[in-house]
Amino acid sequence: MKQRGKLFFFCGKMAAGKSTLARDIARRDDAILVVQDEFLVKLFPGEIVDIPSFVKYSSRLQDALAPHICSLLSKGMLVVLDFPGNTRRQRIWFRELFERTNADHELHYVDVTDELCRRQLRERNREMAEGSAFTSDAEFDAITQYFQAPSDDENFNIIHHQRA
Repeated sequence: MKQRGKLFFFCGKMAAGKSTLARDIARRDDAILVVQDEFLVKLFPGEIVDIPSFVKYSSRLQDALAPHICSLLSKGMLVVLDFPGNTRRQRIWFRELFERTNADHELHYVDVTDELCRRQLRERNREMAEGSAFTSDAEFDAITQYFQAPSDDENFNIIHHQRA
């Protein structure tokens, strides 16, 4: 009997540790890891300069990748999507993927304080190569204002990761 596909996706504020968790799950489960940021940097270099441009280009990327992700899930593959699921609207895309393919799913909610996110963001900024774009506290605040934690009425299989 063919294995059923499974989609892993993430919710958590900027610098909460979603990408680290995504890599860990992909490694642990020998799953295919698809990282949005890697695609965006290669496909749209220098074009993502604000939130509207991020929304525009990430939407294009989702449209382009959806058929391929569905194909993998339909073949019984485990797929880890390191794409943001930080609003109810963003999470609709993930639901469409696993429902279209009758795949299992896990929404990993990385629940951390703003203080910890800011600290990790500062550490990440320090480690970046000179000349790289870094994220300021003001940008963190601007993006975080849109964050919506997953709720029970969304009916996801939520794995809650709480860090202090």
